[in-house]
Amino acid sequence: MQHVYQSFIDGLRETSLLEYIGVLAGIVCVWLGKAENIFNYPLGILNTGIYVYLSLRGNLLGEASVNVFYTVMNVYGWVLWARRGSDRQPSLVITRSSGRDWAVALGFFFVCWFVLYVALTYAKASFAPRAIPLADGFSAAAAYTGMWLLTRKKIENWIWWIITDIASIPLYFIKGYVFTSFQFLVFLVIAVLGLLEWIRKWKGSNTEYA
Repeated sequence: MQHVYQSFIDGLRETSLLEYIGVLAGIVCVWLGKAENIFNYPLGILNTGIYVYLSLRGNLLGEASVNVFYTVMNVYGWVLWARRGSDRQPSLVITRSSGRDWAVALGFFFVCWFVLYVALTYAKASFAPRAIPLADGFSAAAAYTGMWLLTRKKIENWIWWIITDIASIPLYFIKGYVFTSFQFLVFLVIAVLGLLEWIRKWKGSNTEYA
């Protein structure tokens, strides 16, 4: 524990201003997502832009790809969440995934994980010796799935974020991004709160539970 604590302190001292900005933007972004606030998307774009650079610098190629995907999906989600119906209320509402939705999400996750694992294994052998194909690919694939479900306001997006956060905490710590590792610990707490909050909202708007 003493070694982990000292590594954490040393890592904080070596953390760049850019990483601090990225972490702060990320935490506020996830908190706004929990609150179903559309402004989570512009902050998300700032966060992901920073982490594309940081991930490439640390040979976290799977995480770099995830942040490129995040950036695209942040724009897509911003458009979807901004849509209004004739009553000026948001067109998109919180819903639960059906059995078919779960099957599609799991299929999407495993395809992403396989593709990323193969790509990262090649990258590790060719030009990125610090890559961790299995863990990096798993974390990235879970994040792809969570982001996709978030844009559709599916409650289960938070389950995928919880999985992503648990996998990312040690991954970034090992790579030396200690403050970012701490960020994922904060994300984990917010994701659990987000899951509970969205379930509460869904039940409140569903006549079966009203």
